[in-house]
Amino acid sequence: MLPRMSTYVLRQLIQPILLFTILLTIVIWLSQSLRLLDLVVNRGQSATTFAYLTLMMLPQLLVIILPIAFFGGTLYGLHRLNVESELVVMSAAGYSRSQLAVPTLLAAAIVMAATYLCALYLMPLGQRSMKAEVMNIRADIGAALLSEGKFNTPVKGLTVFIRELDPDGHIHGILVHDNRSTERPTTYLAEAGLLAVTAAGPRLIMMKGTVEQRTAKGSRLSVLKFERYVFDLEQFAEQQRTKSLQTSERFLSELFWPKLPKDPGGRLRRIYLAEAHSRLSAPLYCVAFALIVLAAIARGRRDRSAYSLRLTLAAVAAGILRLAGYGAQGLTVRHPVAAIALYLLPILGTALAVLEIRRADMLRPDFWFSPRLPVAAQ
Repeated sequence: MLPRMSTYVLRQLIQPILLFTILLTIVIWLSQSLRLLDLVVNRGQSATTFAYLTLMMLPQLLVIILPIAFFGGTLYGLHRLNVESELVVMSAAGYSRSQLAVPTLLAAAIVMAATYLCALYLMPLGQRSMKAEVMNIRADIGAALLSEGKFNTPVKGLTVFIRELDPDGHIHGILVHDNRSTERPTTYLAEAGLLAVTAAGPRLIMMKGTVEQRTAKGSRLSVLKFERYVFDLEQFAEQQRTKSLQTSERFLSELFWPKLPKDPGGRLRRIYLAEAHSRLSAPLYCVAFALIVLAAIARGRRDRSAYSLRLTLAAVAAGILRLAGYGAQGLTVRHPVAAIALYLLPILGTALAVLEIRRADMLRPDFWFSPRLPVAAQ
C-alpha cells in the first residue's frame, strides 16, 4: 500500500502520461491512416472497416509512442509539482527523494508492462489481422466497381465506368477498358449488365454491347457486337497471399527461430534477430527516462538558476539515448553481436541518471554533516 503522498504523485504522473499518449497517437495515427483511408474509399468499404483497420494498427504505434509519452508526461507532471511548490512542501514534511522515486518508478513499470504487452503480443496479432483484412478488401474487386458516375481503376490496367446502378443491382451504361496489353487495348461498351459473384469469382455480365479492339499499333479497329458477354474479373483480383510473415507480424518465438525456406547470406535471420532484441529492450527505456527526469527535477528544486537548462538537457539526453537505440538495432542487422548494445544503452542511461542523483545529494552540506532521521510520509 503506497503512502498518501506517493499515491498523489502517482496520480499526477498518470494523467499527463495518458494525455501525451493520446495526443501522440492521434498525430501519428492521422499520418499512418491515410494509406488505409485511400484503400477503403477506393474499394467502397464502410467506416466500420476503416475503424477496424486503424484499431489493428494501434499496437504497432504504441510500441514507439508509450516510452516517449511516458518521458514527456513524467517530465511535465513533476515539473508542475515543482513550480507549484508542492515538492518543496513534501520535502519539508520529510518526503525524501527516494520516496519520490517510488511512484515515478511505479509509473515506469506500468508503462513498461503495457509496452511489453503491445510489442510481444498485440502488435503481431494486430498486424496479422490487418493484413488479412486488407487482402480480403483487395481481392473483393466487385465492391470496387460499384461506384456510379465515376471512372474506377481498381487495379492497374483496368478502367470501369458505370453510368447508373439500380437498387436491385442492375447496371445501366457500362464501359470497361482493358489496357494490360498496350499494343492491343480492348474496350467493352454495353447498355446494361449485372455484377455476379460466383464460386469461381466475380463476373461482370454485360448485355447488348460491343467489343472494340485496336490492332497493329492502332492502324486497325475491330468491332464485335454481342447480346451477352461475361467478363472475368477474377483475373484482376489481388489474391496473392504472402506466405512469409513480415517482421511486425511475427511473435517473439518466430523471430528467434524463424522457418525460412530461402535466406541467402542469412540477412533475414539477422533482421528478425535485431527486431526480437529491440522488442525486449525498448520498454527498458521507461526506467532510464524516469530516473533522467528525477535527476533533472529533484535537483532543480534547489538550483533554480539552472532549472530550465536541466530540463532541456534531460530532454536532449533522453532523445539521444533513444536514437542510439535505433542505431544499435540497425547495427545488429549487420553484426548480431551488437545486440548486447540494445540492452546496455538503457542500462547505461539508468546508471548515469542514478550517479547524477547521488552526485546532487553529495553536494548538499546536510548529506555529510546533518543527521538524517527517517520520516514516514502519510
